[in-house]
Amino acid sequence: MSKTLPRSKTPSGAAYLERGEGDETLVLIHGVGMRIEAWQPQIDRLANDFRVVAVDLPGHGFSDALSGAPELSRYVEWFRRFLEEAETGPVNVAGHSMGALIAGGIVATAPEKVRRVALLNGVHRRGADARRAVEARAKEIGSGAFDRVAPLARWFSQDEAQTEAYALVRDLLQAVDPAGYAAAYAAFAGGDAIYADCWPRVECPALFLTGDGDLNSTAAMARDMAAAARRGRAVVIEGHRHMVNLTAPEEVNRALAAWLATR
Repeated sequence: MSKTLPRSKTPSGAAYLERGEGDETLVLIHGVGMRIEAWQPQIDRLANDFRVVAVDLPGHGFSDALSGAPELSRYVEWFRRFLEEAETGPVNVAGHSMGALIAGGIVATAPEKVRRVALLNGVHRRGADARRAVEARAKEIGSGAFDRVAPLARWFSQDEAQTEAYALVRDLLQAVDPAGYAAAYAAFAGGDAIYADCWPRVECPALFLTGDGDLNSTAAMARDMAAAARRGRAVVIEGHRHMVNLTAPEEVNRALAAWLATR
């Protein structure tokens, strides 16, 4: 696994990294089973122009776990509290996968805290078959008897199996705390429709980015959300799947930089 990045911790137990300076802050939220290190290419590039803050999800990396029911709304409330404790002021929020659901939740419930919002590989109103599959996976993970690296076959193509990105994600999945993983995945499985109606009310610039090979966070989902948002833009990167920020970092960084320049 890549070198562990240095972190600070809020009073309520959220572990985060802060790097760079700038007039605006960009906050990065990773997906289920990952941690701050999954944003390394974005941190390295965007910290040149922005104050970049990346946070470990509850029960992931060095963040304390949440107590109580594993519901998406509780992760959104956790993130709202994190922003207050980190004293960020209004921020640009970019989330990947589960982090995208949290990003959508915070702009829906606390829009005054968000300058711009970006959903990378975000899910939106899954179909019946996709819902059954993700619910089955959540149940399997919750049982404690699950294949930690099973997502790799969905997230990467066979050609990417020897890449540094693949090795990093494999190592992160193998290292994640199983209880934190199970709780976040349960919230992820049931969270795709909770804030889905928010986009016509969202005033800020909204980016929806995915890979054309992502069969779960599909290009159609990204385009539907962008069409619903008042200032939405969809970006679909060809030849990539779910971990597009790691497998196509230059393209993703360009899209994020263009989004961050939107007024």
